[in-house]
Amino acid sequence: MVARYFKGTNKLTVFIARQQRFKMLIWLISLIGITLSVATAYSSIYKDEKSRQAVSLTMENPAMVAMLGPGYKMEDYLHSNGAIFANEMLLFTAIAVAIMNILLVGRATRGDEENGRIEMIRALSVGRLSYVSAVMIVSVLINIVLAILIGLGLASLQIDGVDVAGSLLYGSILGAIGLLFAAITAIFAQLTETLRGTTMFSFMVLIIAYLIRAIGDVSSEVLSWVSPLGWLVRSGVFAANIWWPVVITFGAAIVFGAMAFYLHAIRDLGSGFIAARKGKAYASPFLQTPLGLALRLQRTNLIAWMIGLFILSSSFGAILGDLELYFADMELMQAFIDVESDYTMTEQFMTLLMAIMSLISVVPAVMVVLTVKGEETKNLTENYYTRARSRTCVLGSHFLLAVVVSFIMQSLVALGLWSVGEAVMEETLSFGTTFASAYVYLPAIWAVIGLVIGLIGIVPKYTGAIWLYVVYCFLVVYLGDLLGFPTWMNSLSVFDYIPHIPVDATNFMVLIVLTLFTIVLSVIGFIGYTRRDIAG
Repeated sequence: MVARYFKGTNKLTVFIARQQRFKMLIWLISLIGITLSVATAYSSIYKDEKSRQAVSLTMENPAMVAMLGPGYKMEDYLHSNGAIFANEMLLFTAIAVAIMNILLVGRATRGDEENGRIEMIRALSVGRLSYVSAVMIVSVLINIVLAILIGLGLASLQIDGVDVAGSLLYGSILGAIGLLFAAITAIFAQLTETLRGTTMFSFMVLIIAYLIRAIGDVSSEVLSWVSPLGWLVRSGVFAANIWWPVVITFGAAIVFGAMAFYLHAIRDLGSGFIAARKGKAYASPFLQTPLGLALRLQRTNLIAWMIGLFILSSSFGAILGDLELYFADMELMQAFIDVESDYTMTEQFMTLLMAIMSLISVVPAVMVVLTVKGEETKNLTENYYTRARSRTCVLGSHFLLAVVVSFIMQSLVALGLWSVGEAVMEETLSFGTTFASAYVYLPAIWAVIGLVIGLIGIVPKYTGAIWLYVVYCFLVVYLGDLLGFPTWMNSLSVFDYIPHIPVDATNFMVLIVLTLFTIVLSVIGFIGYTRRDIAG
């Protein structure tokens, strides 16, 4: 009787795995490659006892505890580079794995349902729960593969303190947290009626889990137990090697997964338990324009990004007050800064911070432009062109909104960093310098937006490749110096050309060239979009 609900699951599993194979392969290569590359670099960063003692001192800073979780004992740092690596990398890698699962599961469940794909499949001889079962099986497989490959990969590096037991625990933690957020995303796919709602609520849970863990690790350990991210930072990887966080996380994933199955079994296809709010009977004149509609569709998503970026930049601002004290002898920081420079460590650290935050600001701006391609894929673009609207007007509205969004995001980054830094620093950063260091990255962000416009107009099938470029730019900014990337690899990133204010003088010629580069790409994209066939 129960088996009929899962009829056809095997074939659907193969279908979904084949459908998602490129995305999964890219995620696996990126996560595994970055993890192993960074782990290898730690052997050349922490060479002596002094540098490892500096790590222990650094982790006494409450701001660092909030960012990375509680530190290890000093003897663990002294005897193991693995403990330092796990302390500094495990949490952020786990967040990346959670993001992977949120995007993959959200797209394969509510995304396919929203596009009508599941309705066509359900018209065949398949069980009611077969599709969601296949999605979860694929998710389990990719997380198991990730856990095994990272575990075996770390063990094979033969790094001081990176033993087999700790390596397998490191990989298992990543696999378990991935399964947990896959299950959480599957639940929101039943509660909400849109892919946008599913991903938004899932990311909101991830952000809340991080904030609860950060507050709990600093002020109340009991509070950290509420967050699954609080469990994994207490695993003592490459030191005590505690396995109970993996067991609890995996158990929670099973419970949430069972809830997702139950909710899917009792709801109607195309509906959600959280009813969509009814709109107004008549749209305002602004909402009837392409720009107004684009802003309305992206409003909730953009507000969430604005809040998240401001909170994140504010949390980094809280570190600035103790930066000189805690990081002066830390060799990892010396990979990013020049200790003999006339500028302070705080000013040099701000240049790295602004580069990273600017790359985060790229994401919502790119998402605004990609809405054009997403709506075209869903045959919703036809609704624009049944009215007297030109393609240039539609694409231009999204382009203009993306540019405005980039400016707002960079403003919030600068405001959060400056306002909190003002409260914790004795020698504060000037208002003008902080905002200039943020705004100088706008031409690079616009260049990425122009690249998206070009892809939409010329090769719309490959617009998703823009995310690979964004990830590549992040690797160049964050790990390029640490891993010793050659000059030509760094030069492929538009962010590599941006002057680092206040350390570097403003190079207006570079900013003008990047702006012209954006204009050229955008013009090419607009011409291609107006001439090519629209899907549907």
